[in-house]
This record gives sequence, C-alpha cells and structure tokens, in this order.
Amino acid sequence: MNSMVKAKKIGDTREDKILNYITIFILSILLILYIYPIYFILIASFSDPNAIWNGEVIFFPINFSLEGYIEILNNMELWRGYLNSIQYTSIGVAVNLFFTLPAAYVLSCREFMLRSVVMKIFTFTMFFSGGLIPSFLLVLSLRLNNTMWALILPGAASVFNIIITRTFFMNSIPYDLKEAALLDGCGHIRYFISVVLPLSTAIIAVIALYYGVGHWNGYFSAMIYLRDRSLFPLQLILREIIIRSAAIFDGAGSEAEFARLVRLAEVVKYCSILISSVPALIAYPFVQRFFVKGVMIGSIKG
Repeated sequence: MNSMVKAKKIGDTREDKILNYITIFILSILLILYIYPIYFILIASFSDPNAIWNGEVIFFPINFSLEGYIEILNNMELWRGYLNSIQYTSIGVAVNLFFTLPAAYVLSCREFMLRSVVMKIFTFTMFFSGGLIPSFLLVLSLRLNNTMWALILPGAASVFNIIITRTFFMNSIPYDLKEAALLDGCGHIRYFISVVLPLSTAIIAVIALYYGVGHWNGYFSAMIYLRDRSLFPLQLILREIIIRSAAIFDGAGSEAEFARLVRLAEVVKYCSILISSVPALIAYPFVQRFFVKGVMIGSIKG
C-alpha cells in the first residue's frame, strides 16, 4: 500500500507534469503538421479554381464548387481504371498471401534444416536484383506483357513481409502446440491450415494491408508492361489526367479560356488525390486493431 502511495506521489511531481505538457505540445504540433495537408487537399478539392490559384484557400473552402469532381468523374476511363484496380488489388493480395504465408511457415519450422540458407538467399534478393531490363525481358519471354499477371506475378511475394510473418509464427505460436498436433497425427499442411492461420489473423491483416496498398498505388509496372488502355489501373489513369490536366480540354479558343483551364487543373489534382485515397481510407479502420499487434510481434521479437 505504501509503495502505491509513493508511486502516485512520484507520478505527480512538478517535473513529470512539465514533461507531460511538453510531450503533449510536441505531439499536437506533429498532429497538425500531418493532418493539415490532408485537410487542405479536402477543402481545396471543393473550392473555386480561381481561389486556389490565388492562394485564398487556407482553412475553409472558398466559393464551394464541384467542378473538379465533375470533370474527373465524366471521364469514363477513370471508372474503368477503378474497376481494374479493384480487380488487380483483390487478386494480387490473394496471390501474395498464397505465397507469403506458406513460405513464412516453412522458414519458421525448426525441423527444416536448410531454413538458414534459404533465408539468406531470400534476404540477398532484398538488396540485389536483376534490374528493370532483365525483369522486362523475363515478363516478355513468359508472354505476360499486356496482361493483368504482369502486375501480379513478378511481385507475388515480398521478402520483407515473409520475414515479418516468419517472426510472428516463431514468437506467437508455441512450439509445444505444434508438437502436440504432430503427435496426434496432424500433418504440416493440416496444422498450417487448421491451427496456424486461425491464430495469425493479426499478421495476415497487416501484410494484406501492405500488399493491398502497394497494388492500389502502383502505376510504374502498368506503365512498363501494359499497352492496352482498357487494362490501365486507376493510378495510371490519374497520372495521365494530372499530366495532361492543363491541356485536357480541346478547343480553348481564347487566352482567358486557357487560363481558366489551367486553374481548373489545380482542382483536378486535389480531386484525383482524394479519389485514389478513398479505398485505402475505408479499408484501414477494419485492420487498424490488428496493425500494431501484428507489426510489433512480427518485427521486434527474434
């Protein structure tokens, strides 16, 4: 009881209060620095193009306008790109998990004598790769170019995510549980499916989010491997919209009209950012409760 009283007194010292105030102040400043750019993009996307161009938009939308969204959403290629990105992301994440989880499980098994050697080989590929040209020639020789699989199969497994998942398996699932299951006649495949996967929802959610964000935001591979515009993902379409935004409208007959279109291009940029970010913002709350647990157990221990 006395120790509890002393602990309470120590926690209420003047130095601790000052430290708490300083910490809160610093964290508040950092929160503002992180939140304001997102907030600015939001209010700018609903503001008048001229107000943005003149620097009048700071804390609130100026002359509420949906002109930027109307211009983007009237582009039918954007909707097709949205559907393509959803398809690539969902199939891509399924393929990633299919390869990552079994690989991580095998590398976490003590009885796998070559796991150290295989792990070193995997780690080597994190720092050294063949480069863009050999990768392109490989995709070309496999006849994957101009197909959805050119965006999925070359990155079917991430060594970084394999390491995180492997560490999670090694530190979060007791080895005694595996021994008991094997003694009862449970094979490795059944043990992996029936025991390991149900106990690994945290890390599965984390790496699924990692892979999903990577697929959703990726555009470079599509720019290299795809030629058919009907296969373009959303990010590639938005990239083209932003690059061509100043000249996206044909027939600007006067200098005043051209100036208006240039100003409208500013709004188009902000609208594009929000449109592309919506799926990730929707998905994150569902995996947020697993995020800290999965990352901490999968990366720090071991």
